[in-house]
Amino acid sequence: MRTTDEDVASVVGRMRRVGGRRDGLGVFNAVYVEVTRAVGRQLAANGFEDAETAAQLAVRFANRYLKAVEDDARGRQAPASWRPLLRMRAHRDIHPLQFALAGVNAHVGHDLPLAVVDTCRATGREPPALAADFDRVGEILTAVEERVREELMPGPDLLELADPLTHVVGSWSLDRARDAAWAAARLLWALRDRPDAYEECVRRLDAGVGLIGRYLLTPVGRRT
Repeated sequence: MRTTDEDVASVVGRMRRVGGRRDGLGVFNAVYVEVTRAVGRQLAANGFEDAETAAQLAVRFANRYLKAVEDDARGRQAPASWRPLLRMRAHRDIHPLQFALAGVNAHVGHDLPLAVVDTCRATGREPPALAADFDRVGEILTAVEERVREELMPGPDLLELADPLTHVVGSWSLDRARDAAWAAARLLWALRDRPDAYEECVRRLDAGVGLIGRYLLTPVGRRT
């Protein structure tokens, strides 16, 4: 299968259809559309070491998120990492920034390492061959996350009211989540020929990321 920047554009189209509802999932979806469009621009500008493999990684990454949303919509159980956001997406006392970070946490913590393994299986490459482009995708994620924090975090005049929010969102780091995702991808790749151990590791990874998601969605009261 050959993957191109056009395939990346097609998943952006699918994401835009997901984001019609103005709720917590819609907040994250808007962030992820921005990330995926930035990846597409980098592909068009030859900004990756291996554009074909990077495009495959981006599409497989996106498809895991889209499948979780589809499963939930069809009454099938989504991964544990996505359940907090999917179940609490309409909660009125959760700040938009929390929804955005909870989605990034689920996607990076659970979907990204699995997408790396999927891509390695499909291309016959080892994870180290994807390291540079993995880091490039991570840089794009970080740039968007920093902008989202600036746009959604209450200003200094609301800082006292937002103390619980500051505590919750300040306790999670995208850099640490990226590092953990890479370590998980390498571990899963090492276990690829041991199905029982591999599946147990995936289940525990999913549960752990879901636990962090539940913390990130602690209701703190909406601020205007």
